[in-house]
Amino acid sequence: MLASLPADRPVLIAGPTASGKSALALEIARVQGGVVVNADALQVYDCWRLLTARPSPEEEAQAPHALYGHIGRDTPYSVGHWLREVAGVLHSRQRPIIVGGTGLYFMALTEGLAEIPPIPPKVRAEADALRTTDPAAMIAALDSDTAAKTDLANLARVQRAWEVLRTTGRGLADWQRDTPPPLLPRAGCAAFVFRPDPDWLNARIDLRFDRMMAAGALGEARAELPFWDPARPSARAIGAPELVAHLRGEMPLEQAVAAAKLASRQYAKRQRTWFRARMSDWTTIRLP
Repeated sequence: MLASLPADRPVLIAGPTASGKSALALEIARVQGGVVVNADALQVYDCWRLLTARPSPEEEAQAPHALYGHIGRDTPYSVGHWLREVAGVLHSRQRPIIVGGTGLYFMALTEGLAEIPPIPPKVRAEADALRTTDPAAMIAALDSDTAAKTDLANLARVQRAWEVLRTTGRGLADWQRDTPPPLLPRAGCAAFVFRPDPDWLNARIDLRFDRMMAAGALGEARAELPFWDPARPSARAIGAPELVAHLRGEMPLEQAVAAAKLASRQYAKRQRTWFRARMSDWTTIRLP
């Protein structure tokens, strides 16, 4: 694959967690040059390295990296923030090798993103409360066009759509119809998506979490404990809620680890489903 990959062409690499996509991105950067750009919504946070599987300091030393671990736990961050930061990387004229598991980031990059006004803190707080107490009411409040295009089982997506409607009076689907041109059109990139065998991937997920624990993931969660707020986007790091629950005495460590592995496998399944539905025109890398 590397032999046939033009060294000046932007590269997109998507795939589920633990599938090995970051290793491929680093290898391309080492062999052909370029900057490895994060496209994972959780790897942006500075409070998590192990639990989000951010590149290690040793890996970061092998090639330029961008948009990793640069956002504080309390700092608002969205796909719009990410897209503006990617624009800065593109303006630097370094060849981008964009890698991650957040499909929405890739779609915003290659298809464009509607320029929706920011959500006021008051509306965000109201949405956070409603999502916890009455998510069905939040779903029912959506306009029909938006509801038809939203994964209603994904409450984060439902909340986003509800916030936009509440803030602007326009449904998210209406805003998306006014989407500007993409920053990096798909046709101009070498785009790859990992499609691993589920059993193979599940075994890798379990092994990787064991390695995270051996490397100090529990200590990472302990350091975050004084600041823990489950409503923060940074608190969605896979495994963090389970390890925090253990540290609070709510479950034994063995149970917390098992729950974290299950959550990671479930997350990977959702990613695979999303990529299959939205990235059918990307070059498939099948594993093992």
